[in-house]
Amino acid sequence: MEIQELEAQIEAILFTMGEAVEAERIAQALEQETDTIRQVARNMMKRYHAADRGIQIIELNDSFQMSTKQTMYETIIKIAHVPKKHVLTEVLLETLSIVAYKQPITKQEVEAIRGVSCEHAINKLVEYRLIAEIGRLDAPGRPIMFGTTEEFLRNFGMASLEELPIVKPEKIQDFKLEAEEEIHLKLDV
Repeated sequence: MEIQELEAQIEAILFTMGEAVEAERIAQALEQETDTIRQVARNMMKRYHAADRGIQIIELNDSFQMSTKQTMYETIIKIAHVPKKHVLTEVLLETLSIVAYKQPITKQEVEAIRGVSCEHAINKLVEYRLIAEIGRLDAPGRPIMFGTTEEFLRNFGMASLEELPIVKPEKIQDFKLEAEEEIHLKLDV
């Protein structure tokens, strides 16, 4: 295999992966010796280091990664849209957990469990794409039923809803007691 073809293949792998890739893994994929891959990648690193390049190849623990040069940050920030990090308040987390465990569920059912209006929480969770409308209940008014989304699974690092933690019955009793205590505290105030 010619060196230019090998460089093109390494470049394609690093660009596509977008993360550090072990030299040994690249060598296996390209059916080359690991030392050959290291040498070619390091030569490419020198060429990418030139001032007329906006990207670079970096080496991390015998792995290589293609990345943007730090000197390009000011240019990139002018065009890149930094994703807004959503903050999940206690109210949102509580509402989300109810939806996750009880889905499909209507807003009215969530409100019955929480004991307060959930309009804002439901709207925020839909906006954050953590829950979505999954149908309508066959009842008067045909209320919307909600369930979690793939975005929910992605954000919480789960492959499926089967990975949701199982709440033990004794914990449920503890939660009920805590809720009753909170109600008594609020009534005493």
